[in-house]
Amino acid sequence: MAYEWIIDALDDTWSAIDRLVRPQPPSAYDAATPCPGWSVRDVLSHLLGFELMLRGAPVPNFDGAWPAYVHNPVGELNEAFVQAHRREPGIEVLNLFRDACEDSLRALRALSDEQWEKVGWSPEGERPYHRFQETRVLDSWIHLQDIRDALLQPEDDHGPGEEIVLNRFEAALPYVLGKKMKAPDGTTLQMNLSGRQGRTIQLAMKEGRAVSVATLSQPATLEMTTPASLYWRRCAGRISPEAFLEASATDVRGDKGLARALASELAIMI
Repeated sequence: MAYEWIIDALDDTWSAIDRLVRPQPPSAYDAATPCPGWSVRDVLSHLLGFELMLRGAPVPNFDGAWPAYVHNPVGELNEAFVQAHRREPGIEVLNLFRDACEDSLRALRALSDEQWEKVGWSPEGERPYHRFQETRVLDSWIHLQDIRDALLQPEDDHGPGEEIVLNRFEAALPYVLGKKMKAPDGTTLQMNLSGRQGRTIQLAMKEGRAVSVATLSQPATLEMTTPASLYWRRCAGRISPEAFLEASATDVRGDKGLARALASELAIMI
């Protein structure tokens, strides 16, 4: 199957969530995560709800005013499922999540290559189904780290989920530099990410677009060196621009104003 690697990444990530949370005491489900307003139980409810919705389950009715951290229709969908499970024992939500994941994995393994490539709805707009499911990996893997942080059990994770996350955030960097920042032509960026998933990304602004380049003929307008773990945390909005720039492991050379602008615009998750 052409897209088995996506299924493996989902299985690996969802299984890691279950292994992490299942031994925890009931109080652990109420631990606050880096997601505003969400506990461990709420993160599980969000992941559970999205899998249920993809299989045709109705979105629960939401009572009351939307919280301030809900900014768009996707956020409203998420919050409706979170509210629906907020009063349930955490272990029951975890069991529902495990069952939903098993059902989803079975359904994904039954898809043909043509079904994987069919264009349809996704939170990012109309996309091929494989792109949508890759986004499910990104969302689930980031939330695995949210739960780890909430339970004070951070862990290096170099499996397929992290690779997909970093690939997606690398692919978004031209959009950040060119579309969000509108950097002037001639601007060059070299981003050095350290760690087992480390890589060097080089971009140049040409005719209003940020394009990847193999080499730079002179020192970059901005060269930034930082651990891959800090990079994805900023792209996911889990740390502030200031925390990203001022971390002892982050080194900035060149245009400091450009560095501040880049740090501000890096948060790209919906």
